[in-house]
Amino acid sequence: MGISIFLSYPKPFTRNQEDFVLSLSEHLKSRGYDPRTLGVTDYDVDAPLKAIRRLMLESNGIITIAFRRALIIQGNVKPETDNTYAIDNSWLTSAWSHIEPAMAFQIGIPVLIIREKGVIEDGILEKGVLGTYMPEFDLKNSYKEYLQSSEWNQLIRKWENQVGKVVETKGNPPKLY
Repeated sequence: MGISIFLSYPKPFTRNQEDFVLSLSEHLKSRGYDPRTLGVTDYDVDAPLKAIRRLMLESNGIITIAFRRALIIQGNVKPETDNTYAIDNSWLTSAWSHIEPAMAFQIGIPVLIIREKGVIEDGILEKGVLGTYMPEFDLKNSYKEYLQSSEWNQLIRKWENQVGKVVETKGNPPKLY
């Protein structure tokens, strides 16, 4: 069994999204990780937030995939103000793609979020909110090539270093000062 990590993503609704999850899961397993997802690898009868927290406490890091979920054909942000702007043909992801990494941040485990092209950079998906670079991937291109790209390899190595520190220190007793 590998190092337990939380793999967070909205339920895929396209074949490319399903294939991306499978490819990423296999990629992570080949790197020594055990990706766990509530409702896929782990099940719980408790309230979702409690179940997510329980799984996170057993994990050493989280990777969130912010898939496209809802298409905004025509829309405006801050309508009827001087700061209004259009968000036509933009995508929203699931609220869970915001909630789960925010919960992980609060308990102190490393967070890596990857965003499907076209998903609005809002909330925790805004650049700089977590202090780390947030890559965008395009499912129209080869996602297998993306998982071999220098961008991905630099990001995953940084995240793996952080996860390694969690694994190393998780068993230590708490320090008072």
